[in-house]
Amino acid sequence: MEKFRLIIDQIKEKENQQKINDLFSKIAKTYPQLDTTVKWNQPIFTDHGTFIIAFSFAKNHFSIAPEKAAIRALEKNIQEIGYIYTDNVIKVPWKSAINWELIDQLIAFNIEDKKDHDKFWR
Repeated sequence: MEKFRLIIDQIKEKENQQKINDLFSKIAKTYPQLDTTVKWNQPIFTDHGTFIIAFSFAKNHFSIAPEKAAIRALEKNIQEIGYIYTDNVIKVPWKSAINWELIDQLIAFNIEDKKDHDKFWR
Protein backbone atom coordinates (compact mmCIF):
# COMPACT_ATOMS: atom_id res chain seq x y z
CA MET A 1 0.00 0.00 0.00
CA GLU A 2 3.04 2.24 -0.21
CA LYS A 3 1.75 3.47 -3.56
CA PHE A 4 -1.19 5.03 -1.72
CA ARG A 5 0.79 6.49 1.19
CA LEU A 6 0.88 10.12 -0.04
CA ILE A 7 -2.87 10.10 -0.70
CA ILE A 8 -3.74 8.53 2.66
CA ASP A 9 -1.48 10.99 4.47
CA GLN A 10 -3.64 13.82 3.12
CA ILE A 11 -6.59 12.58 5.21
CA LYS A 12 -6.62 14.96 8.19
CA GLU A 13 -7.77 12.64 10.99
CA LYS A 14 -5.36 9.86 11.97
CA GLU A 15 -8.28 7.61 12.90
CA ASN A 16 -9.65 7.95 9.36
CA GLN A 17 -6.21 7.27 7.88
CA GLN A 18 -6.14 4.04 9.86
CA LYS A 19 -9.63 3.06 8.65
CA ILE A 20 -8.48 3.44 5.05
CA ASN A 21 -5.18 1.64 5.67
CA ASP A 22 -7.12 -1.26 7.17
CA LEU A 23 -9.59 -1.28 4.27
CA PHE A 24 -6.88 -1.22 1.61
CA SER A 25 -4.93 -3.96 3.39
CA LYS A 26 -8.04 -6.12 3.48
CA ILE A 27 -8.66 -5.54 -0.24
CA ALA A 28 -5.03 -6.43 -1.03
CA LYS A 29 -5.21 -9.64 1.05
CA THR A 30 -8.58 -10.71 -0.34
CA TYR A 31 -7.77 -9.82 -3.95
CA PRO A 32 -4.00 -10.20 -4.36
CA GLN A 33 -4.37 -10.27 -8.15
CA LEU A 34 -5.44 -6.61 -8.21
CA ASP A 35 -2.94 -3.96 -9.22
CA THR A 36 -2.84 -0.55 -7.57
CA THR A 37 -2.34 2.85 -9.11
CA VAL A 38 -3.08 6.50 -8.41
CA LYS A 39 -4.93 8.51 -11.04
CA TRP A 40 -6.79 11.79 -10.60
CA ASN A 41 -5.47 11.88 -7.01
CA GLN A 42 -7.46 8.71 -6.24
CA PRO A 43 -6.26 5.28 -5.11
CA ILE A 44 -7.44 2.82 -7.76
CA PHE A 45 -7.51 -0.97 -7.93
CA THR A 46 -7.37 -2.57 -11.39
CA ASP A 47 -7.49 -6.08 -12.81
CA HIS A 48 -5.72 -6.91 -16.11
CA GLY A 49 -5.63 -3.20 -16.90
CA THR A 50 -9.33 -2.58 -16.33
CA PHE A 51 -10.80 -0.37 -13.62
CA ILE A 52 -12.30 -2.20 -10.64
CA ILE A 53 -12.76 0.37 -7.85
CA ALA A 54 -11.46 3.77 -6.71
CA PHE A 55 -11.69 5.84 -3.56
CA SER A 56 -11.62 9.55 -2.77
CA PHE A 57 -11.65 11.45 0.49
CA ALA A 58 -13.55 14.47 1.83
CA LYS A 59 -13.89 16.12 5.22
CA ASN A 60 -16.98 14.22 6.37
CA HIS A 61 -16.88 11.08 4.26
CA PHE A 62 -14.96 8.99 1.80
CA SER A 63 -16.35 7.93 -1.55
CA ILE A 64 -16.31 4.55 -3.23
CA ALA A 65 -16.38 4.66 -7.03
CA PRO A 66 -17.05 1.23 -8.57
CA GLU A 67 -18.68 2.43 -11.86
CA LYS A 68 -22.41 2.63 -12.55
CA ALA A 69 -22.97 -1.05 -13.38
CA ALA A 70 -21.80 -2.22 -9.95
CA ILE A 71 -23.89 0.39 -8.15
CA ARG A 72 -26.97 -0.60 -10.15
CA ALA A 73 -26.36 -4.30 -9.50
CA LEU A 74 -26.02 -3.78 -5.75
CA GLU A 75 -28.35 -0.81 -5.32
CA LYS A 76 -30.72 -2.64 -2.97
CA ASN A 77 -27.83 -3.56 -0.66
CA ILE A 78 -26.57 0.04 -0.69
CA GLN A 79 -30.05 1.31 0.21
CA GLU A 80 -30.42 -1.23 3.03
CA ILE A 81 -27.09 -0.15 4.52
CA GLY A 82 -28.22 3.48 4.32
CA TYR A 83 -25.28 4.95 2.43
CA ILE A 84 -25.92 8.00 0.28
CA TYR A 85 -25.10 7.27 -3.36
CA THR A 86 -25.34 8.62 -6.89
CA ASP A 87 -24.96 6.90 -10.24
CA ASN A 88 -21.18 6.93 -9.84
CA VAL A 89 -20.22 7.04 -6.16
CA ILE A 90 -21.18 5.77 -2.73
CA LYS A 91 -20.49 8.07 0.22
CA VAL A 92 -19.42 6.52 3.51
CA PRO A 93 -19.46 8.90 6.50
CA TRP A 94 -16.24 8.75 8.50
CA LYS A 95 -18.30 8.22 11.66
CA SER A 96 -19.87 5.06 10.19
CA ALA A 97 -18.41 1.60 10.23
CA ILE A 98 -17.12 0.49 6.85
CA ASN A 99 -19.35 -2.21 5.43
CA TRP A 100 -16.73 -4.67 4.16
CA GLU A 101 -19.37 -7.03 2.77
CA LEU A 102 -20.62 -4.35 0.37
CA ILE A 103 -17.11 -3.39 -0.78
CA ASP A 104 -16.31 -7.07 -1.28
CA GLN A 105 -19.48 -7.50 -3.36
CA LEU A 106 -18.67 -4.42 -5.48
CA ILE A 107 -15.15 -5.67 -6.20
CA ALA A 108 -16.26 -9.24 -6.89
CA PHE A 109 -19.01 -7.98 -9.21
CA ASN A 110 -16.58 -5.86 -11.23
CA ILE A 111 -13.95 -8.60 -11.46
CA GLU A 112 -16.51 -11.06 -12.81
CA ASP A 113 -18.38 -8.58 -14.99
CA LYS A 114 -15.18 -7.25 -16.57
CA LYS A 115 -13.22 -10.51 -16.84
CA ASP A 116 -13.23 -10.34 -20.65
CA HIS A 117 -13.11 -6.55 -20.83
CA ASP A 118 -9.98 -5.09 -22.41
CA LYS A 119 -10.45 -1.36 -21.79
CA PHE A 120 -9.98 0.67 -18.60
CA TRP A 121 -13.62 1.88 -18.39
CA ARG A 122 -16.82 0.12 -19.39
